[in-house]
Amino acid sequence: MKRKIISIDNEKCTGCGECIPDCPEGAIQLIEGKARLISDLFCDGLGACIGTCPQGAICVIEREAEPYDEKKVMENIVKQGMPVIKAHLEHLKGHGQTDLYDQAVEYLKELKIPVPGSMHGGHPNFGACPGSAVRSIPRKLTTPGPKPSGNSGSELRQWPIQLKLLNPAASYFDNADLLITADCVPFAYAEFHEEFVRGRIVIIFCPKLDSDIDGYVEKLADIFSSHTIKSILVAHMEVPCCSGVRYVVDRALEKSAKNIPVSEKTITIQGEVE
Repeated sequence: MKRKIISIDNEKCTGCGECIPDCPEGAIQLIEGKARLISDLFCDGLGACIGTCPQGAICVIEREAEPYDEKKVMENIVKQGMPVIKAHLEHLKGHGQTDLYDQAVEYLKELKIPVPGSMHGGHPNFGACPGSAVRSIPRKLTTPGPKPSGNSGSELRQWPIQLKLLNPAASYFDNADLLITADCVPFAYAEFHEEFVRGRIVIIFCPKLDSDIDGYVEKLADIFSSHTIKSILVAHMEVPCCSGVRYVVDRALEKSAKNIPVSEKTITIQGEVE
């Protein structure tokens, strides 16, 4: 059958192994100093490993592959203990894979293995928070970039800002300059509001910790396709995994077939612009 599955560029892969912890399904192993996809059966094609590859060596492609087998995956995962079981269930839930999630839970019940409480009724549903409702925040008309020195206030012009919560149809994207940033940048860079947020609509996510990278590419492509976007500023930290922000933006631009000017700022851990 033809389906989505990961592909690893052997030339780009350095064998660092950072992708392996984010594949609880066990589809990736280090073999002869390179990350390898060991079985089509174990790869769900959702791409959780993409954002952790510092070399951009992993992508999702569509090709002929054996069907993903949740039961075989669970046989492998159960052997690795409760933390890996929990990571796998969170992975499925985060990607909206309800059917596979239900299959995994059923397998655990058959073996009388407890379903991790945090994934099975242990916490309230924070996803329904009314605080994620779309809203614009009135500000005086400004253009992107630094403003004259003096007391500085918030330059935020919209809510929400997390990519997972954004509505691609929101009107504040019309004729907007975008700031697409890793979520550590505002804490590291003191002039974040004045130099980056001012005059821009903010989109924020973490390419390492957020699970739905493929979904993020889709959502950004939808935003780019549905609105006239004047420019994009990408801001990320100097650490390798953070370059995944630019990777997601580039894939979304390709998918949308839009030609939007992109500039990029890298922030050091010391809080300086490289």
